[in-house]
Amino acid sequence: MTGTALVNHIRRLRFEHGELTQEALARGAGVTRQTIIALEAGRYAPSLELAFRIARVFGVGVQDVFEWRD
Repeated sequence: MTGTALVNHIRRLRFEHGELTQEALARGAGVTRQTIIALEAGRYAPSLELAFRIARVFGVGVQDVFEWRD
């Protein structure tokens, strides 16, 4: 979704978690690497369930991964 107010911190979190690969994050969250690529690029807004699964991989809250900006 281009132009969405939903931003994410996935790339930074991957770096902070031992340079976790997109593939490893995808496996942990139960999605494809292509989904992670689209999320990082801001081309895709995750379902609520996926947002929680990604946050769980990082061991943080959803609000630490995704942020709504007006």
